[in-house]
Amino acid sequence: MSTFVLVPEAHTGGWIWHEVVSLLRESGHTAHPVTLTGMGDPLRPARPDTGLGTHIADVVRAVEELQAPQVVLVGHGYGIHPVLGAADRLPERVARIVYLDAGLPRDGDPPAVLVPDERVRDQLAAGVPGTPAPSGGAHLVDPPDAASWHRWGSTDGVSAEGLDRLAFLAAPQPAATLTEPLVRSGAAGDLPTTGVLCTANGSSIALVEQAVALGDPRLQALTASGVTFFELATGHWPMLSTPGELARVLEEAARGEGHRIVRTPREKAPHLRPFLLDVPACPRERTGALDLYLPAADGPVPAVVLVHGGPVPEGTRPTPRDWPAYTGYGRHLAGRGVVAAMFDHRLHDVRDYPRAADDVAAAVAAVRADPRVDADRVALWFFSGGGLLSADWLAAPPPWLRCLAATYPILEALPGWGSTGRAFRPAEALRAAGDLPVVLTRVGREHPGIAATVAAFTEAADACGAALEIVDVPHAQHGFETIDHTQEARDAVRTAAGAVLRRLLG
Repeated sequence: MSTFVLVPEAHTGGWIWHEVVSLLRESGHTAHPVTLTGMGDPLRPARPDTGLGTHIADVVRAVEELQAPQVVLVGHGYGIHPVLGAADRLPERVARIVYLDAGLPRDGDPPAVLVPDERVRDQLAAGVPGTPAPSGGAHLVDPPDAASWHRWGSTDGVSAEGLDRLAFLAAPQPAATLTEPLVRSGAAGDLPTTGVLCTANGSSIALVEQAVALGDPRLQALTASGVTFFELATGHWPMLSTPGELARVLEEAARGEGHRIVRTPREKAPHLRPFLLDVPACPRERTGALDLYLPAADGPVPAVVLVHGGPVPEGTRPTPRDWPAYTGYGRHLAGRGVVAAMFDHRLHDVRDYPRAADDVAAAVAAVRADPRVDADRVALWFFSGGGLLSADWLAAPPPWLRCLAATYPILEALPGWGSTGRAFRPAEALRAAGDLPVVLTRVGREHPGIAATVAAFTEAADACGAALEIVDVPHAQHGFETIDHTQEARDAVRTAAGAVLRRLLG
């Protein structure tokens, strides 16, 4: 039997774990829900100095008061920050850390970095610390109302009654708990961990595996033998939507069960496997971060600028412009008579979207300035996480932009991402796109969170009458060009390219 210490998301208290605690105790486990200082316990109100350190001390105290020699620490969302701080102080008392639909905090970052509600992030970033408590205590960040909880994570599966109860019992969050940096010594670095990913909130094991395959050194620890993963097909609040499934997963996690991410040294990452089409050889001219694939043509010809996805960890080698999918698209397009441009932009973290947008604009300007390019006939083609970068071009399409394409795109920041630096909302921007042709390649085996952003985009297109052409690939998955070498997938690439070229060459 295991002893669980359950630490809640922002604005909530130990009450949120009620059903999960009952189920765990029925199975013979000890389960201790924690209500952090200032989060609803009248005996422990927020003080002027209540910050992340206070909440870490709360979790340390909860562990020390239990008789069990070791505990399983469970952190939901914001709760992972005090959990990690407490584990750093008491590593010998922790059997396992469970990240329940939580991000991976970096040392020195405040929890606000991972807060999904961008209004709260903007408020804190602007130095507005929140409303002063009536008693003169801590500055407080007000909780969402019943209709706004989705800003803190998908409410998929939570009943209307559950949302009403969530809003009724929620407490203002002491602002300093979100702005005080997390600082650790590393003493708990080798503790076993489990990630419980809620797929309706934009996370999944497949997405984690893709991120690990890119080679981010921060993520290589996820392949360690003590690291496991589970998925729950629900939103960010599984203790309310699927308490039975969550209790089962926590029991299995405590036993060290779950999916492991294993990569052998010789295994080729999916994004480095061969392109699905046989493509012609053609000149590739490299200048700085920009590659041009040149057709056998005289005089200025149209150009397609390819925008890779991400975030791609800084230091990843090879960089995206040398990935087989993009070199394949470049050669395929050049073989069909246009200049194809591929470049590396600096989207290394979700907070890098603004500078990546600047990189796209600079690359487009460089391509249009090349004398071999017809500057009045250019298309932009976005992939995966690069899809958010389409927003600026949809919102104010220049006359020379003849087509915008997106392949398995992410078209809204995923719920668990945290800050993207500024808002990138292609679905909203589409209303201003006018008659700009948009070619969307949609895969049938998409990750649920990403598929939801695509569905919102197509609904927006229907509502505003956008010139949207959809290329469906029912049996393909995200990144299919180097994974799914099927006739359906090959046809989809040719069809999408043809749709773009009709707008450029017609």
